[in-house]
Amino acid sequence: MKDYRGKNVLVTGASSGIGEAIALRYAVLGARLHLAARRADRLGDVCRRCLKSGAEYARTYTVDFSSEQSVREFAAKISRQEILFDVIVLNAGISQRSLALETGLEVDRKIMETDFFGPVCLTVCLADQLRGDRRVSIAVTTSISGLFGFPLRSGYCAAKHALHGWFESLQLENPNLRVTFLVPGRINTQISRSAVLGDGSSYSKMDPGQAKGMDVDRCAAKAVHAIDRGRRVQLIGGVELLMVYIKKYCPALFFKLAGKVSAT
Repeated sequence: MKDYRGKNVLVTGASSGIGEAIALRYAVLGARLHLAARRADRLGDVCRRCLKSGAEYARTYTVDFSSEQSVREFAAKISRQEILFDVIVLNAGISQRSLALETGLEVDRKIMETDFFGPVCLTVCLADQLRGDRRVSIAVTTSISGLFGFPLRSGYCAAKHALHGWFESLQLENPNLRVTFLVPGRINTQISRSAVLGDGSSYSKMDPGQAKGMDVDRCAAKAVHAIDRGRRVQLIGGVELLMVYIKKYCPALFFKLAGKVSAT
């Protein structure tokens, strides 16, 4: 793994889960860290841990990625500071636990705003530093649910599918950008606890499947390695990743199995 001293790394959704673990991996490599998330208290704790782990420095930014105004204000602050990022990890997002026909449209919109429009808005706001010949790595955390539909994830799947389309287009239009899609399966994080139900309330439970998922630090190590190598797509997880290949090579079998697999 290369030395990241002197390199500016932005991680969104850095206050917990995969984002926090990725931030700590870059801290060990000596990066200059810029950490963005909604929860300022948790973000401060992550910042202190990153500094102790070896980050050259670490700054925090309180950003609500479901709010276009909040994202634009964050981007404007970055621009005023004239920070040029070498690596951008777009990780902020929320999940879902509700049936498609029992999910309010406002909930679907909230998921799309946070998981799709938030990272897209930030990227567009940073356009001036992404154009041209300067090499920039952009990592986008999607999900295996962004590769196929899945029960209780309709809005979440839609947002993650959309990320693939938008950022693949960005990559094709800008050869200087290296876009890596991080595609996790079940990772042992708290994401299910903050998932939304059809009425917008919090699910507030740890899914058994999530609890048995890959260790988040191992996930982060694989993610940072993939970004460093400039890989287009990095699947991360366990046996659940088999569904990706079943969908691709035997779609009829996928539709027989997917509805029978536990969504939690």
